[in-house]
Amino acid sequence: MTNNLYQQIQEFYDASSGLWEKTWGEHMHHGYYGRAGNYKIERRQAQIDLIEELLLWAGYQNKKNTPKNIIDVGCGIGGSTLYLAEKFGASATGITLSPVQASRATERAIEVNLADKVQFQVANALEMPFADNSFDLVWSLESGEHMPDKTKFLQECYRVLQPGGKMIFATWCHRETNSLAGELTSDEVKHMQEIYRVYCLPYVISLSEYRSIALECGFQNLRSDDWSTAVAPFWDVVIDSAFNPQVMIGLFQAGWQTIQGALSLSLMSRGYNRGLIRFGLICATKL
Repeated sequence: MTNNLYQQIQEFYDASSGLWEKTWGEHMHHGYYGRAGNYKIERRQAQIDLIEELLLWAGYQNKKNTPKNIIDVGCGIGGSTLYLAEKFGASATGITLSPVQASRATERAIEVNLADKVQFQVANALEMPFADNSFDLVWSLESGEHMPDKTKFLQECYRVLQPGGKMIFATWCHRETNSLAGELTSDEVKHMQEIYRVYCLPYVISLSEYRSIALECGFQNLRSDDWSTAVAPFWDVVIDSAFNPQVMIGLFQAGWQTIQGALSLSLMSRGYNRGLIRFGLICATKL
C-alpha cells in the first residue's frame, strides 16, 4: 500500500508540476494574507510572505545564527529551497518523490546561478539518504500531510538535524478532536476522505497530535501555532485564477488526475470555511 501511495504521489506531481509553475509560479504552497486573512496581496507575493513570516515566527529575525546547511523535505520544484539558500547564503538540499520536480528544480538552480550551493534529488522522506546530524535547518512546508507514517517522518527530521539546529514544519491538519466538538463527524470524515483521494494523502492528524509526536522524538523548545485564518484565502484565489483558457488547455494536457485536482479545489476552501482543515506550524530544536 505504501509503495502504491508513493507511486500515486510521484505521478500526481510529475503530471501537475509543469502546469502549476506555468500558471502559479515556483512556490507550491499556501500564501500568507495577514493573521486575520484580510490582506489584499498578489498571490505569488503572498507565497513569499508565508516563507518570510515563518522565518520570523521561528526566530530568524536577523543575520545572527542563520542556517548554513538546509534540507527542504518535499521541495517541489525548488521554490523554498532556492529562496532560503539565496537569502541565507547557505547550502541547501531538496528532496522529492517526483523525478520531474527534481529535474526541473535542478534546472532552476542553474538558471539562478545557485547550482554550486543547491542540489535536488529523488528520495523518500521516511528514509532520507543522509548521515545523522547533517543539517542545521530542517524545512518542511506542506509535505507532512503526504507522509504515511508521521512518527517515522519526524524521527527522520530529528535524526538528520544537527544538535543546536532547528526544524520549521508547516502542514495540513484536521481540527482538534479533544475539545467540545469531539471526534470528527461522519460528514467530516467523508470530506477528509475526498481530500485524501484527490491529493494523494494517506491521512492527516491534528496539530496537538503532531506536537506529541515531535516531543516523543526528542525535539526541545517546541512552539506551535495555527495559521488557518491567515492562509485560507489562498484557495479562493487559486480557484479564481483557474478560470483562464490557457489554464484549461494546460489541465487537459496534464491529464485526468490534474483535472480532478483542479475540480476539487473547493474541497480545501470549504474545509477551511467549516473549520475542518487547519494549517498547523511547529518550530523545535535538537539539543
